[in-house]
Amino acid sequence: QVHVVESGGGLVQPGGSLRLSCAASGSIFSINKMGWYRQAPGKERELVATITSAGSTNYADSVKGRFTVSRDNAKNTAYLQMNSLKPEDTAVYYCNAQDILQGVYWGQGTQVTVSS
Repeated sequence: QVHVVESGGGLVQPGGSLRLSCAASGSIFSINKMGWYRQAPGKERELVATITSAGSTNYADSVKGRFTVSRDNAKNTAYLQMNSLKPEDTAVYYCNAQDILQGVYWGQGTQVTVSS
């Protein structure tokens, strides 16, 4: 069993920054890809960014140039640095971790609210 826990959400003003963390723990074999997703009220969950164990990244067009995903493989932890936040970035942010043998595990989510 793999446990995934997100942290770092909160309330921030437009133009501000937040850094989210995602830690995977438990019976991990090998985490390949870690990803950040978000779900706003009344909308479907959408991809924000992903990062592989080799450091290859992928971003949604809506966050390119503002968000940066990074990772500490030794700690099985991923980060999402979010800058120049906009009200439309308000959502619950979820992290997942893909173990190459055990499949995909999701965290419980962390709320990000961008409002003045």
